[in-house]
Amino acid sequence: MIRTRARGGARAGAETARRAFVFVLPGLWVLGVVAWELCHPTSGRLLQLLSAAPAIACAGTGRRQCVLLGGLCALLALVPFGEAEPGAGVGTRLMTCGATLAVIGASYLTAGRRLRLVRELERTREVAVAAQRVVLRPLPRRIDGVLLAADHLSASEGAMIGGDLYEVVGTRHGVRAVIGDVRGHGLEAMGTVAAMLGSFREVVHDEPELGEVLRRLERSHQRHLRERALAGGPVAGAGEPVSVLAEEFVTLLLLEVAQDGSVTALNCGHPWPYRVARRAVAPVAAAEPMPPLGLFPLPAELSAVRCGRLRPGEGLFLHTDGAADARDAAGEFFPLAQELRSSVVAAAAPCGPSPSGVVGAVRKALLRHAGGRLTDDVALLMLSNDRVRVPASSAGTPPAGERLTR
Repeated sequence: MIRTRARGGARAGAETARRAFVFVLPGLWVLGVVAWELCHPTSGRLLQLLSAAPAIACAGTGRRQCVLLGGLCALLALVPFGEAEPGAGVGTRLMTCGATLAVIGASYLTAGRRLRLVRELERTREVAVAAQRVVLRPLPRRIDGVLLAADHLSASEGAMIGGDLYEVVGTRHGVRAVIGDVRGHGLEAMGTVAAMLGSFREVVHDEPELGEVLRRLERSHQRHLRERALAGGPVAGAGEPVSVLAEEFVTLLLLEVAQDGSVTALNCGHPWPYRVARRAVAPVAAAEPMPPLGLFPLPAELSAVRCGRLRPGEGLFLHTDGAADARDAAGEFFPLAQELRSSVVAAAAPCGPSPSGVVGAVRKALLRHAGGRLTDDVALLMLSNDRVRVPASSAGTPPAGERLTR
């Protein structure tokens, strides 16, 4: 996954500044109350505000600071400031001290519960991140001489994955890739994504033809939907029909990059990729795609579409329709082709544009266009032929098509 270091550094700096402010705020509160009492004596009535300092300390810093600062406030509440008015003697100061101690106790217990909940939330997030990375695992930088870069943006807040999927696997048949879009988006589509990716990772090694890979994926999809129907699980959004086989579908694009750079593809209702050269971007001119997987049975004969050959330094940019359909505040669609060309020029190198640079630039432009608010999941994937820089096989080393270079 592409990550922006500048954004991470800015967030870390803002978090450090916030923590420093919250840490000194209780002390400033105490100093302000005491200074006001010294300058404008109120016979101790203003000192009752000291009881708020422990609560501020517990909410913003921690339990230890809460106790230390609370004890200081309780002692200050017992100190006479100025001349005492009639009826405002030791009893009033003792009541103020007691109220401060009560606030200390309540804030201490509340802070302890908050810390336990925060630790539990952090552990839950770690488990969730690990589980999501198993489903949509990060791709290596290189597989069998093909450079890779990918990124995913989920429309669901707090989720790393959603209804889009991608995977690249090195096999003896060539480097095979899949990118797809499950009907719907967000967390409700994750089950179908996991089923499709699990099936793809297994069958690409067994089937020599892309057509057979697609048929196996279709059977896995149908089996997954039947299991969901029998289990009574959710099959669509709230208020939508629950006819599983009629409503659930997946758009898929299967690609195979052979050793000589030739590309073949099978497309089930998915956007065709862009061919990326050193400083040029052009859509892949291919046949009309088949219907999405799950809407209709696959035809009896499946012939992979030949998409030409990738010369060294050239690549393919794959995306889901969430990228092209993203809108800004004025309702304008994201100019994907235009931004892709700009990204290719910016990431140009002597041996071709960098996949990570192109994907990262498109991601930034997409988020900037949508204002950080996405209504659909987005997946970006780029493959670049880099075999010109892969050293030749030495004696006793398996052929390049049978080894996985990471």
